[in-house]
Amino acid sequence: MSVPNDYKHGKYDKPITYAVKHKDESTRMASRSGGIFTALSDKVLKDGGIVYGCALDESLSAVHIRAVSKEDRDRMRGSKYIQSEMKDMFAAVKRDLEDGKKVLFSGTSCQVAGLRGFLVKEYDELLCVDIVCHGVPSPMVWKEYLRWLEGKKHSKVKAVDFRNKKRYGWRAHVETLHLAKGKEIDSRVFTTLFYGHMILRPSCYRCPYKDIIHPGDITIADYWGIDEAVPGFNDNKGVSLVLVNNDRGRAVLEAVQENLTIVKTRIEDSMQPPLEAPFKSPEKRDQFWSDHSTMKFGKIAKEYGGYGIMNKIKRKIRHMMGKDKNSSR
Repeated sequence: MSVPNDYKHGKYDKPITYAVKHKDESTRMASRSGGIFTALSDKVLKDGGIVYGCALDESLSAVHIRAVSKEDRDRMRGSKYIQSEMKDMFAAVKRDLEDGKKVLFSGTSCQVAGLRGFLVKEYDELLCVDIVCHGVPSPMVWKEYLRWLEGKKHSKVKAVDFRNKKRYGWRAHVETLHLAKGKEIDSRVFTTLFYGHMILRPSCYRCPYKDIIHPGDITIADYWGIDEAVPGFNDNKGVSLVLVNNDRGRAVLEAVQENLTIVKTRIEDSMQPPLEAPFKSPEKRDQFWSDHSTMKFGKIAKEYGGYGIMNKIKRKIRHMMGKDKNSSR
C-alpha cells in the first residue's frame, strides 16, 4: 500500500506561509497557539462534517476521537505531549467519507501520512491538518510521572494543561496538573524530560517529516520566530504558523479568513528545528533507559527532569549569571 503520489511531497514546491491569530480572543486563549484549528474545524462542523483529533480520556491517556459537536471538538484544543492511540479511527474516517461527509483529520505528520496510505485514493471531502511535531514521548513515562505526582500529593490527577498559557503566557512551557478537591500543581518535570529528547520514540530520530514539506493540506504550529517574521504581531497570547501545502488547503483557509487576522510571511523567516531535521538521539539516551529500568521515578525526576532543591538552586544561579552577563554588555 502506497501513499497517493499527489501527497508524497505536497502539491506546492514549498508551502505558502502565514502568521494567524483568531479574531475572537476567548477562542485564542482556549487554544494552544493562535486558534487556527478552531477556525478550520468550526467551518467543517457548520457544514455538517466530522472532526477527528487528539484528546485526553478519563485516564489522561491521549486518544484520537470523532467529534460532531463543538463540545467534543474543544477536547482536541491544546497541546498533548504524548503519543495518541488511534484505535479504529482510520476505518471511521473512511466510513464517513464513503457516506459523503466532510471530514477534517488532524494529527502528527506520520498519522496523516498513515491515514492517506490507509485510504489509498483521494477524497474531495477530506481535509488533512498536520502539526509541526517536536517528537512523540513515551506514554509509559507519562503514566509513571502521573503516578509519582499522585503519590507525592496523595490525590488523583483529574486534568492536565500541558502548557498553561492563561497563567504564564504563550511563550512559557509550564504544565499545570489539576488534582481532586480543586488543588493544582505547576511543574516542569515532564517538560524537561520531553525537551531532553531521551523519552522520544526511536523512529522520531529518523522522522522524514522534519522538513518544510508535509503530507497535510495545511500544516500548523506555534509561530516561534514571529517577532522577527512580523515585528509587533506577537502579544504573547498565541500566534499560529500556517503552512498551506496545496490548492485544497488554500481554498479552506480563504473560506475561514473572515474570522482570522492573517499576515503572509516567508518560510525562510519561519524556520524552527522541527522544520529542518530530526532531533538527534541524545548520547545519554541508553543510560536514561537503563536508569529508568532500575530507579524509582522520583530519582529519574531529579537526575533527568530538573526536580528538587539542588536543581532549583542551579537554575537560580544560571539565571543570575545570565542577568550579570546582560548587565555588563
